[in-house]
Amino acid sequence: MSADASHYDVIRKPIITEKATMASEQNAVVFEVAIDANKPQIKEAVESLFGVKVKAVNTTIIKGKSKRFRGQLGRRKDVKKAYVTLEEGNTIDVSTGL
Repeated sequence: MSADASHYDVIRKPIITEKATMASEQNAVVFEVAIDANKPQIKEAVESLFGVKVKAVNTTIIKGKSKRFRGQLGRRKDVKKAYVTLEEGNTIDVSTGL
C-alpha cells in the first residue's frame, strides 16, 4: 500500500495543454511531478500506476512567475514537468481519472 502512495506522491497530475496534445501524437504523455522526483522514480511510478512500458523520460523545471494579488507581490511555485515517451502499442488516456 505504501508503494502506491509514494507513486501518487511522485506524479501530481496530467497536463493537458495544446503542446501536451501535440506530444501525445508522438506517443508521449505530460505529467506534473514532484520537484524532487528523478527520472527513474517517474518511470517506475508511471509503469506501475498505468501498466505501460516507458521508453524515455524527459523533465523540465518551470520557474514560478511573479504575480500581484490584492496589490501584494507574490510568487507562484516552481513546477516540474515530465514528458514520458511510451513504447509502441502503449497508451494512456489522460482524460479519465486515476
